[in-house]
Amino acid sequence: MRIYNTLSKKIEEFIPHDGNKVYIYTCGPTVYNYAHIGNLRTYIFEDILEKGLRYLGYDVTRAMNITDVGHLTSDADTGEDKMAKGAKREGKTVYEIAEFYTNAFLDDMRKLNIKVPEIIEKASDNIDTYIKMIEKMIAEDYAYISNGNVYFDISKAKDYYKLSGKNPDDLKVGVRDTVEEDKAKRNPADFVLWFTLSKFENQVMKWDSPWGVGYPGWHIECSGISYKIFGEHLDIHCGGVDNIFPHHTNEIAQSEAFLGHKWCNYWCHGAYLNDATGKMSKSKGEFLTVSLLDKKGYSPLEYRFFCLNSHYRNPLVFTYESLDGAKNAYKKLKSKVLSLDKNGEIEDNYFNEYKEKFKEALSSDLNTSLAITTVYDVLKDSRLSDCTKYLLIEDFDKVLSLDLTVSDNIKINSDLEEKIASKIEERKLAKKNKDFALADKIRDELLAEGVKLIDTREGTTYEFI
Repeated sequence: MRIYNTLSKKIEEFIPHDGNKVYIYTCGPTVYNYAHIGNLRTYIFEDILEKGLRYLGYDVTRAMNITDVGHLTSDADTGEDKMAKGAKREGKTVYEIAEFYTNAFLDDMRKLNIKVPEIIEKASDNIDTYIKMIEKMIAEDYAYISNGNVYFDISKAKDYYKLSGKNPDDLKVGVRDTVEEDKAKRNPADFVLWFTLSKFENQVMKWDSPWGVGYPGWHIECSGISYKIFGEHLDIHCGGVDNIFPHHTNEIAQSEAFLGHKWCNYWCHGAYLNDATGKMSKSKGEFLTVSLLDKKGYSPLEYRFFCLNSHYRNPLVFTYESLDGAKNAYKKLKSKVLSLDKNGEIEDNYFNEYKEKFKEALSSDLNTSLAITTVYDVLKDSRLSDCTKYLLIEDFDKVLSLDLTVSDNIKINSDLEEKIASKIEERKLAKKNKDFALADKIRDELLAEGVKLIDTREGTTYEFI
């Protein structure tokens, strides 16, 4: 595998630190709202990376966090906690918000055929690890207490700006609107490791600590979870380009201060999905989610196909016209694959030849557009039998995950089963919260679709009527 490393600013040969084992950490969502399709483009790229590495023969373990506390509306350690803001918006508790939007996010992943990581950790479940790390950083003078909060001193970090390539002079107070002066900090760019109750009196999620009742800063969470799961070394850390600074920059600073050595060798970042006005976000224009695209007649896998036709490091401009083009191309491609005769003998020499071409596309910094071109090349090659073509594309789809060999009827049944399972979980939560009106509504909605729920001591099952 050769992959672009944001840390070195070049494509490098990938060498895991522990033989053939690969440890990947990917930043997960802040579960205060639905993920928009720009967010999900990053998770599609990370999914291809994980599956591509497995296809190439690596033994991969991937972990992801769920941010349910500590992520503020500003990267400058100011503003509301995003979770508290979401709870206020919907009149729910932060725990209800976290559970609902975590399930919504995982549902989007399933719809997009994104493999859910083996390890998912809530930020709020790892408070002891953060405290342990912060205590050591304070003891070794990398961090300090001021005005009740604990800050990391960036002047103590080695090559603090190496990942981002930013110029420190451009980040001084008064030079940029996004840099605000906090008089409690030694340096304007120092960041919070732990907030105390004195600053956020209405914070619901809070814990005892040596520095007072409060909660962790956003950046320490990923470092802590990665350390807890993978120990002192991480092979690949992924995220969107918007995570490079300050989030990933701060992760490196605090992790290497705590560990005393280099922590992660490869940093991989996916580019923005832009609309006509620039970077897609939740706060402007039409809030584009997988569900909205589905309502407009676009399947999640048509959007996945749209993303895979562009390199993950290139900004991608979203328009409905371009998505229409991807939709039509995807339908034609799938129709052609499903029309192949699966019976016959496999031609091993051609099979291995194309398999190597597909591996080369993946190995070339995840060149998914070339990988898809290889699919078309297989279909056009008159030397290949239908059986060989079908088995090659079935093999490639272990990585592409476009369901190219899955009948639409089978997929519809699978989607229905997933929907029923999701509704059963939603009803279970409603009953737990004593919202029996919502529980009855969910039951009646399914009944109207021909699905009868059956409550038993072991749980809820269903039958079609």
